[in-house]
Amino acid sequence: MNIAKDQGSSQQWTKLKEDIIAVAPSLGIDKIGFASADPFLTLKDILLRHRELGRESGFEEPDIDKRVYPELSLEAPQSIIAIAVAYPSKLADPPRSEPGAYRGIISRSAWGDDYHRVLKDRLIKLQAYIQSRVPDVRSEIMVDTGALSDRAVAERAGIGWVGKNCAVITPEWGSWVYLGEMITNIPFAPDVPVTEDCGDCTLCIDACPTGALVGPGQLHAGSCISFITQTKGFVEDKFKEKIGNRLYGCDTCQVVCPKNKGKNWTHHHELTPEIELAKPLLKPLLTMSNKEFKDKFGSSASSWRGRKPIQRNAIIGLGHFKDQTAVPLLGKLLLDDPRPEIRGTSAWALGRIGGEEAERMLEQAQKSETHEQVNSDIDKAMQKFELE
Repeated sequence: MNIAKDQGSSQQWTKLKEDIIAVAPSLGIDKIGFASADPFLTLKDILLRHRELGRESGFEEPDIDKRVYPELSLEAPQSIIAIAVAYPSKLADPPRSEPGAYRGIISRSAWGDDYHRVLKDRLIKLQAYIQSRVPDVRSEIMVDTGALSDRAVAERAGIGWVGKNCAVITPEWGSWVYLGEMITNIPFAPDVPVTEDCGDCTLCIDACPTGALVGPGQLHAGSCISFITQTKGFVEDKFKEKIGNRLYGCDTCQVVCPKNKGKNWTHHHELTPEIELAKPLLKPLLTMSNKEFKDKFGSSASSWRGRKPIQRNAIIGLGHFKDQTAVPLLGKLLLDDPRPEIRGTSAWALGRIGGEEAERMLEQAQKSETHEQVNSDIDKAMQKFELE
């Protein structure tokens, strides 16, 4: 086929679309949809308002026009193919936290192999299939870190609808799906968007631990636990209380969603969670070197920010559990770790745990600490002992 010569005829593109849909499952794709490559003008207004209100995460593509106009990613685009790949929502016989052996939890989106690699592999296979049929096709693959909004593309392509929790909810797979897309210069006929919606349900908004869901489909990223666990630096005390033992991400708004009830997808072996990575012991994380972290977590999407945020979150988890057995480790971090956010978070955890040894560690650190924020954290922790 020659795209330039065949623009005026739709029959061959209809046949190719049917063949793509038929072959998709063999490529590891659970759902596939087709959308126009028209600009996402409604999205632009939303993104501009989102920025104006200071609700961005800072992880997204900063150029709003690139998120809105597919032609800035591929010259003369004709269509966008959206895909969804379902992932597990439950652990088989997960270990329990217990005194001296408390555990953290990694978000379901980071179970198994890094989904960026998994979906890119699926899209590359799809790209190769299309190229075998249309040698002069031009296409651009995107998974999460691309310019376009995966959710906006998926919604337009009929994959699902954007729920009040900001996740794309598919009628078949719920919201336990990864999304990716491919812009092409083939004029595929677009699919019809899903008309199902969340109705009057507000369970996700009601359950959000920090109130980050400020309205239906509206997220204030700076207050979202999933975002906060991925940031570097200090975490505000009000958020430490809410993070609990989460090491990476937060699934609350998806867990409570009725559309996800009973849904657990285990058919992709690459996405099968390893228990000790999905729910790791907290204390060993505190002394893990960069190499050890990469060896253990390097294949997971949770590793993209490095070990520091996860170690900081592990300290918060130990404070959450008030684990007395962690006091010596936390005291050593408070006194010796070169990273201020680790020292400050250790001070907070020691204040939460309490006891004579924790107080002694804080008093010792008070004499030598020079960082302003860490000193503030030590002082606040010491005040808890004064109130007892």
